[in-house]
Amino acid sequence: MVVEFIIRWFHVLAGLVWIGMLYYFNFVQTEYFKEAEATAKADAMKKLAPRALKWFRYGALVTFLTGLGLLHFVNAFANTGVSALILMGALAGTFMFLNVWLVIWPKQQIVLGMKEGDGPAAAAKAGLASRTNTLFSGPMLFGMLGSQHLSQIIPVSTTGFAAACGLIVLLQLNALFGRMGPMASVVGVVHLSIALTGVIWALMAYL
Repeated sequence: MVVEFIIRWFHVLAGLVWIGMLYYFNFVQTEYFKEAEATAKADAMKKLAPRALKWFRYGALVTFLTGLGLLHFVNAFANTGVSALILMGALAGTFMFLNVWLVIWPKQQIVLGMKEGDGPAAAAKAGLASRTNTLFSGPMLFGMLGSQHLSQIIPVSTTGFAAACGLIVLLQLNALFGRMGPMASVVGVVHLSIALTGVIWALMAYL
């Protein structure tokens, strides 16, 4: 019980750091860079962005690793409703973690001039992955909280669980090979994340 609490504490703390930095990048820094003077932007890209990305990616790493540990302690497979909600959230969270380390960080290294590459193309790829992570943050949190508070009132079916996970996979494929679409604006990605959470709730509860 004590070990589970410690892992959960670190999981939540690291998650606050990770998602807090994710929202900072998407809602604050990106919008600032659109309006910043060239000298201010260059200084921020040299001194601020690398520091922020370090907290961002290691927050993601600790969140992911402690999340794996928690799956062992919460009896994720002992109850159908709990299992489905946790595993749906874990799927979204896993894609988010992989996006951080395999897409956003490598591409941002190019954008920041830390390694060679096509800067504009790298920025576009990193931006799409980052917006997708923002999109996934709503369903991920729904899975985490729902497993504790909604599992008794949501009779999740196998079909509903598969449909919800399939939708997340399709959106992840768009993150890798698709386009930004309405996620290009802050308002758009926030509304889409809320809407996606509602759709997944409906799929898992009623399909």
